Amino acid sequence: MVLAVLVAGGGTLVALWSTGGSGPTPARSSGTTAPQRSGTTSPAPTYPLSKAPQVIPSVREHSAARGPGWRPRDGARLVVGGQSLADEGRLTASELGLTYAGRAPARAGDVELALTGDTGSTEDTGGTDGAEAYTLTVRDDRVRIAASTERGVFYGTRTLKQEVRATGAAPEGVVRDEPAKPRRGFMLDIARKPFTASWIEDRIKELGDLKYNELGLHFSDDQGFRIASDSHPEVVSRDHLTKAEVRRILALAAARHIAVVPEIDSPGHLGAVIAAYPELQLRGTGGAAPKGAVDIANPAAARIVDELLAEYTELFPGPYWHVGGDEYPALFAGDPAARYPALAAAAREKYGPDATVEDLATGWLDDRADVVRDRERVPRAWNDGFYRGGTVQPAEDIVTAYWTGKEIGARPPAEYLAEGREVINYNDEYLYYVLGEPNDFTYPTGRRIYEEWTPLVLRGTRPVEQRYAGQILGGVFAVWCDLANAQSQGQVASGVRMPLRATAQKLWEPDEPPLPWDGFVALADRVD
Repeated sequence: MVLAVLVAGGGTLVALWSTGGSGPTPARSSGTTAPQRSGTTSPAPTYPLSKAPQVIPSVREHSAARGPGWRPRDGARLVVGGQSLADEGRLTASELGLTYAGRAPARAGDVELALTGDTGSTEDTGGTDGAEAYTLTVRDDRVRIAASTERGVFYGTRTLKQEVRATGAAPEGVVRDEPAKPRRGFMLDIARKPFTASWIEDRIKELGDLKYNELGLHFSDDQGFRIASDSHPEVVSRDHLTKAEVRRILALAAARHIAVVPEIDSPGHLGAVIAAYPELQLRGTGGAAPKGAVDIANPAAARIVDELLAEYTELFPGPYWHVGGDEYPALFAGDPAARYPALAAAAREKYGPDATVEDLATGWLDDRADVVRDRERVPRAWNDGFYRGGTVQPAEDIVTAYWTGKEIGARPPAEYLAEGREVINYNDEYLYYVLGEPNDFTYPTGRRIYEEWTPLVLRGTRPVEQRYAGQILGGVFAVWCDLANAQSQGQVASGVRMPLRATAQKLWEPDEPPLPWDGFVALADRVD
């Protein structure tokens, strides 16, 4: 028996064979034929078992196998099982330096993308039925990515792209992968600080590679209204996105399978609207006029907000809408009814003699949820817009965006969950990147998220009980621009880089991360 080390195609191959006749004959590797001596034959080389690919987020399951794996090479193609995968195919081909060949049978060296049920290949897809699940098979000098949806196939291509970036090759074997949580998001406050369309597009590309599926845009607040309006151009800030820019953002997000979740926050945080319509300003006893708060007893306030919601639900096609509901200043008062008697009177008139200002605010939230629900959007609202008790209750289908437990009358997360509500984790302890670090905020670190946070940690640092895990749909890392000039766009992109990667890991894979933090950082540097 002879052991030989061959160098072929830029890689090292260890092979074992028996000798006979005039000497050993090396085996073939990756299409490269070594010189042979007459009268001898060569068995296949022996490879060690492959190791799971190192990617962000890590894959859930990898079945190891023996083989050379796959690496891009001259003449290799990307083929698809159907035209619906053309966008994913062209993108991945360009990233890996392959020739996009469209719908064609796969051959040695190729990457094949297929929806389960596609014809044109005899290889078993091995896919699962989950909407975001995929199978990535490396065998016989080719790669096959299969899933039941285009989104699942796209996620498989992200894994392949990172594998190649990390080591130059995809390891032999089969990856079976899907996320632990269905909602994985990044939220950007463009109301307080305008961000360029190109910067947002760069983040979409980054989010797609990390398998995020949501981008939140908070585009209306006291400091600005940042998207062009046809129904109310008077409320729009000078520095804003045009609708053409928004459509370009939406097209790129759709290509990366990311839903854009818009937010027009109300009845607080409406300073940009009040600047154009000062008659909507909430006023209390003594003329108190809390910043950004509209008078929810004034029907004109609801009419303008609803007209804006109707306009932008036409612009944004996604399935979700954030209606806000947080930090309504009238409820900061120790006695809202005494401080704002007109609101208290309106509550009693609309909801009965025992109704309170909190009931009137809840009714406002429900009415805005009705507007977006009628346009086939799933409504979402901040947790401090859900009040304990009362005559009026928030609609059951409003998803709770849980961000804080610091508000007056704060309710612990378990109360929302015990009511059967679905919750998305925006925990301000870990997931809030607030420019300038006001109000005791500090910039979150990727390491802290990676080592401490899980989706169960909704408030502070303590997790809720495991029995509620199914009601926690996922998490969102949020950038808030309270002190807009504290950081440039470039500084924001740099500051959120590792927190975004850590959050992606913890939303995709529920178990302990496979790498220590330092190893995770090094991996991020290789795959980016």
